[in-house]
Amino acid sequence: MTAPTLRIDNLRLGFKGHHGLVEVLHGVSLHIRKGERVALVGESGSGKSVTARIVLGMLQQLKSARISGTVEFEGTDLEALKPSARHVLRGTRMSMIFQDPTSSLNPVYTISTQFHEVLRRAEAGITAEQARRKAISALADVSINEPERVLDSYAFQLSGGMNQRVMIAMALVNNPTLLLADEPGTALDVTVQAQTLRLMSDLVEKHRTSVLFISHNLGVVREFADRVYVIYKGNIVEQGPTEALFANPLHPYTRALLSAVPRITGGGIPDIEDDPSTFLAPLVAHPGASETELLS
Repeated sequence: MTAPTLRIDNLRLGFKGHHGLVEVLHGVSLHIRKGERVALVGESGSGKSVTARIVLGMLQQLKSARISGTVEFEGTDLEALKPSARHVLRGTRMSMIFQDPTSSLNPVYTISTQFHEVLRRAEAGITAEQARRKAISALADVSINEPERVLDSYAFQLSGGMNQRVMIAMALVNNPTLLLADEPGTALDVTVQAQTLRLMSDLVEKHRTSVLFISHNLGVVREFADRVYVIYKGNIVEQGPTEALFANPLHPYTRALLSAVPRITGGGIPDIEDDPSTFLAPLVAHPGASETELLS
């Protein structure tokens, strides 16, 4: 049986501070098969982004971080790799799209220069002209009509939506097998967000890329993801196929998230806004309880 592209088992994270260890993740487990788009959803501070950063190896360098558990990429235990070997994976076989595209791009280098650096990670000897040709093709894939102009521009000269498309093109130009997308449309207006996410969806399907899609936007998740994991205070509280989870959410926190989605129905604000304790009180009273205990 083929190993999943990504397998996380019993992942725990804490930060050592002046007042002891502050635990952030409490045994997170999930997996993503090849070509599968999996969403990790939850409110701010629930542990979504730090999970992705651990996969990339970005938190392991912090002296205050305490990490345990298993993270496997294509059957290989990432923690068993040397830091140099793990570094080689970033930007090649696994890539990440960060939340704010403008701040993720270097303002003192042109887009062309930054594309060249990304392509050199997979092909060290690639020339500037070869990189430019590949970059033009990649920008065309994300429906940028003037790729030459964009390549000669700096990030601050482009719109947020254009920068996001550039980031998607950069993330996918080396044909990674795993894409980590951390709230990729949050900084954009809803129209541009929908366009860029549709482009990303088409591209990952074309390349059979596995995706860990991090979001709190359940409307986007429903359109994009094959399966969903719901995370609450560093715990996975529910998971399942997207349509099944939306049709029949079992955990009180999942129901709270779904009830908080704005609806244009003329029927007023959802009950969760009137009395959030309806769903959240059991979680506050019994944060470690199982789904069965909470629902009984």
